[in-house]
Amino acid sequence: MWHKNILETIGNTPMVQMHKVIGDIRATVLAKVETFNPGNSIKDRMALKMIEDAEKAGKLKPGYTIIEGTSGNTGMGLAIAAVVKGYKCIFTTTDKQSKEKVDALRALGAEVIVCPTNVDPEDPRSYYSVSSRLERETPHSWKANQYDNLSNREAHYESTGPEIWEQTEGKITHLVVGVGTGGTISGVARFLKEKNPAIQVWGIDTYGSVFKKYKETGIFDKNEIYPYITEGIGEDFLPQNVDFSLIDHFEKVTDKDAAIYTRKISRDEGIFVGNSAGSAIAGLIQLKDRLKPEDVVVVIFHDHGTRYLGKMFNDDWMRERGFLQPEVKRAIDCISNRLHLPMVVVEASQTVSEAMHKMMYFKISQMPVKDGERFVGSLTDAHVLQKCLEQPETRQMAVRDIMLPVFPFVDKDMPLSELARRIDKNNNAVLVKLEADTVQIITNHDIIQALA
Repeated sequence: MWHKNILETIGNTPMVQMHKVIGDIRATVLAKVETFNPGNSIKDRMALKMIEDAEKAGKLKPGYTIIEGTSGNTGMGLAIAAVVKGYKCIFTTTDKQSKEKVDALRALGAEVIVCPTNVDPEDPRSYYSVSSRLERETPHSWKANQYDNLSNREAHYESTGPEIWEQTEGKITHLVVGVGTGGTISGVARFLKEKNPAIQVWGIDTYGSVFKKYKETGIFDKNEIYPYITEGIGEDFLPQNVDFSLIDHFEKVTDKDAAIYTRKISRDEGIFVGNSAGSAIAGLIQLKDRLKPEDVVVVIFHDHGTRYLGKMFNDDWMRERGFLQPEVKRAIDCISNRLHLPMVVVEASQTVSEAMHKMMYFKISQMPVKDGERFVGSLTDAHVLQKCLEQPETRQMAVRDIMLPVFPFVDKDMPLSELARRIDKNNNAVLVKLEADTVQIITNHDIIQALA
């Protein structure tokens, strides 16, 4: 069986359980991965719904031009539908959006006008105002107006919400969503709360946005507004699609944490997603103390990581903004190339001669001494040489008779700066205990190799 066109593939996206990226959260955390939509974002759902509702209402007719202000993903959904249905598209966006988003829109035949970010919505230069002006000036045009067009949230009431309810078998206790237009969170929340009013809905906001303070105080505070880097969430006005009565709590996330967790999701879970997903996971971790082990949390992953290759997934971009800290090398990094090899040791009952042969064969200069399962001492080549020169019969003596104190143990996550201080004239090496009760030795040579 095949689809008549690409629009029929929108929706029915998978739900995937999170493991590493959520840290020590004991609740079940599930991601609704919306990158499986044809435009690689959740916005495909509401873009098609807005177009179809406009067609039914006679507002959008053959030959018309679709106009919209977009951060990229809604434009992508509209552009895909426009290709199939035969409409032209003109989109306005802001200069903070990634180049990849603009290029993707143009690849689908859309005209894209980039406007300044740091202006009020009412400013004639803003991407909201420019899109409204274009609608007035362009004959036979229709502006989707995703922020105030209630078809946006209706799309999620009709599709995303029911999918989440069915996929969790009605067990969902918390919904976590980055809030931009408000369509996703409001539409899904309305459906879920009709099924179970006890479900908690948490909106993820960003610093520089008005949502959180407005929810908590009812005050629209312009002093809350300032430029921010995070894409896809937060606003400097109140879209009609945001139904604050359905949102139980707003949590703000910094630009840095959003960017860091955007990268962590792909590295920890193998799911390549965008900036709002990073914000959502960072916000969830900030709220982890509110969760119980039996809770079932659904987090919306809005869009795909390819939209952010020049930003969050670019090391230089991250460093320029102070988001990427220099990697701190640790003790475990000194021995990462030999974790699969057993450590060379000598038994206390063996002769010094046998110990010397081991040192020569394995080309090592120090070695732990064991008595059965216990570490009881250590040997160094310098100490053995000194003893043999002082007393030739040392070679036939037991190792226990000449051994030095046990090498000290250190934690495998100890930073190299501290580790280096532990190795001195009194301690030629240290020992690290790993999983499965295995132990490895670290010397100055190992530290130098790790730093090279």
